[in-house]
Amino acid sequence: MAKIKARKGMPSTMITKAEFARRLGESFYDPAFEALQPETRKVIAAAWEAYDDSRKSPRTRPAGTRYADPRYELPVEWVATRDAIAEAERRQKSAAARSRILLINGSPRSDQTCPGEVSKSFRLVEIARRLIERQRGFEVELLDLSRLTSEYGRNIHPCKGCVSSAMPLCHWPC
Repeated sequence: MAKIKARKGMPSTMITKAEFARRLGESFYDPAFEALQPETRKVIAAAWEAYDDSRKSPRTRPAGTRYADPRYELPVEWVATRDAIAEAERRQKSAAARSRILLINGSPRSDQTCPGEVSKSFRLVEIARRLIERQRGFEVELLDLSRLTSEYGRNIHPCKGCVSSAMPLCHWPC
């Protein structure tokens, strides 16, 4: 296999320990955390260590016999995602399975983020869901992206396109 030469030279994205602590500390702004400052400092110190050591995927396991190098350490999240994709593919290819339709509400708005008003996109998706579910042989799944703005702890990290240069450059999960 040819050795890949990565082109480098962009400025570092690493931030200082002080800036890291300030940003993470903003998560503990509520006065309810004031009594927990010693514990909060410990959490921030542990998080800084993981950041400073670039531990994006600290939990790994050997890849196993399905891979060219069975001893290669794969992130457990990657393995779980790959298994979920394989299961979805198995279901999709099953002759006994009903046709599946994915509806996506792409609006970030919900009645929790914009009190008193449900987004038009959500209303349209719900109408489509009800109409499709009345038909025989269809299964409907809803991907509601408004949950990203209204439900605590939800976010989607963007793909950085590493694979567009070369697969070995991918640092999944982004």
